[in-house]
Amino acid sequence: MSRIKTTHDVFSAIGEPKRRVLIEQLVLKEMTVNELAVAMQWPQPMVSKHLSVLKQVSIVSERKDGRYRYYSVQADQLRPIQEWMHQFEKYWGSSMDQLDSYLSQIQVKGDDSEH
Repeated sequence: MSRIKTTHDVFSAIGEPKRRVLIEQLVLKEMTVNELAVAMQWPQPMVSKHLSVLKQVSIVSERKDGRYRYYSVQADQLRPIQEWMHQFEKYWGSSMDQLDSYLSQIQVKGDDSEH
C-alpha cells in the first residue's frame, strides 16, 4: 500500500508534530532556517525538509533579503482547518458549560462546609 504524500494538503502537512512546532515558532516572528535550527535545536537539514513541505501547501512563505531567506506563516492558509474544526465547537461549548456548572457546584459545597 502506498503512502499518501504529506504535501497533499494542509491537513496532511500539519499532521507531523515537528511541522506544527515550526508553525508555532514562525507565528511569533519571521525567521531564517538557521535561526529556526538554533531555536528548535534541530539539525538544519531537518528544518529545511519540514519548511519545504509547509511551503508546498502554502502555510509558510519565503522572502529573500540578500543571501538570507526569511520564512513566515501564512495564517489564512490554515483557514480550512479552522472551518473543519468549527463543526465541533457546539460539543466543546456544552462541555465547557457543564464543567463551569460542576465547578460552581463544588465551590458552593465548599463554601457551605466552611460555615
